[in-house]
Amino acid sequence: MQARSSNSQERHFNSRLMSNRWLILALLCTAQFMVVLDFSIVNVALPSIQHDLGFSTQQLQWVISAYSLTFGGLLLLGGRAGDLFGRLWLLIGGLIIFSLASLAGGLASSPTWLITARALQGSGAAFVAPISLSLITTTFAEGEERNIALGVAGAVASTGFTAGVILGGLLTAGPGWRWVMFVNVPLGLLVLILAPLLLREKRVSTGPRQLDIGGAVIVTLALSILVYALTEGNRAGWFSFQTLGLLATALLLLILFVFIESRLAAPLIRLSIFRIRTLVAADLIAMLAPGSFGALMFILTLYLQEVLGYSPLLTGLAFLPIALLLILTTNIGSRLITRLGVRPIFIMGMTIVAGGLLLLAFIRPDSGYLTLLPGLLLVGLGMGPTFAAMTIAATASVSNEEQGLASGLLNTMQQVGSGLAIAIITAITTARTASLLQSGASNKVALTSGLQYALIACAILAILSVVVAIGVIQTKRAASIQK
Repeated sequence: MQARSSNSQERHFNSRLMSNRWLILALLCTAQFMVVLDFSIVNVALPSIQHDLGFSTQQLQWVISAYSLTFGGLLLLGGRAGDLFGRLWLLIGGLIIFSLASLAGGLASSPTWLITARALQGSGAAFVAPISLSLITTTFAEGEERNIALGVAGAVASTGFTAGVILGGLLTAGPGWRWVMFVNVPLGLLVLILAPLLLREKRVSTGPRQLDIGGAVIVTLALSILVYALTEGNRAGWFSFQTLGLLATALLLLILFVFIESRLAAPLIRLSIFRIRTLVAADLIAMLAPGSFGALMFILTLYLQEVLGYSPLLTGLAFLPIALLLILTTNIGSRLITRLGVRPIFIMGMTIVAGGLLLLAFIRPDSGYLTLLPGLLLVGLGMGPTFAAMTIAATASVSNEEQGLASGLLNTMQQVGSGLAIAIITAITTARTASLLQSGASNKVALTSGLQYALIACAILAILSVVVAIGVIQTKRAASIQK
């Protein structure tokens, strides 16, 4: 009798899941959007924040860095904890931390208060991002339907950064900078209310609920140190004792982590997961492709504001065409993967991106927006399908028990890659600009030349993504993902 009742409840849940799964997708995409939005929404508000709260120039960078540091450091732990202990309540816990930290940030009255709030935001986001992605992959069966769902999620996430610049400009110019923090509160409440109604807790891991605490501490510490080293590298100097010491420490901790994990019966990361070639390729491309895209956003923001004299709001609106194109092409890309597989999508997408970046490298101090538009559109045309292929390949052939881990790995590689790309292009831009200034060039001419060099470096990262796709992904395996 009890078994019959249990089977009836299971059938009722499965029926409800089938009817609500697209609503569930919309809910989880909203959670993902909030996390990505907060990487850029505060950027245009920084001058106002500095004026109101009395930040020093050195302190101000921590409004950005505090979020990325805790987010990047805790991603693997957040994803794996969801696999082991249940995704719904850890998602809710992450959303509560994120929303309360957003409220606290909007009420901040000192630099320390705001920086602490941003660090807590990143901590909550580190659970929300991988768990929401793993809930999408476990809600939709592998194949065409999951590809479409991940395409939608990828489109929402890929436009979040650009939307943050636009929304940050609107809110700062309107009600004030505090609303770049407050805006997360109603969104967070909406997801918190609907999540328990639409989702049911179901721990998919059939093994023991044993979290590798030692491994979790070591990898979190290693990733936090690595993100910090990349964030501070340009300020401290890349060959300074501080930077080299931090990078060496992070590397040693990662080696220690791999050594420990290889000897545990219940590791935080099952190392054999890296035998899945599409996952390895997707994670490597996640270091390169989003890195080149994030660096492009950074370069063009500098160019539009410092060279062409755009306001923060107009700068944000300048990215609107690429945001709209990303939404369109990410969804188209996810459908093409069903027919072609991920390998040709990676190759085609990043080749187009490389072409767009090289076209943008022809910018001049007196270029108009229409000169930039063809290159921007090419980048959007190629990056959308790449984002879709990246997410699909990173989670394909991974069991439901480890979807959180796969999602955490993907997000971690994106974080490390973006930090590394920004560091590289900043160093290139600074060196080239300084060299031309010393030879008597004007500020605009020197900065434009530095940014041209940086755009070429971004194109090289895109080409490396193509090399990874050709060299790592097996044709048969790539084709099987489409089925």
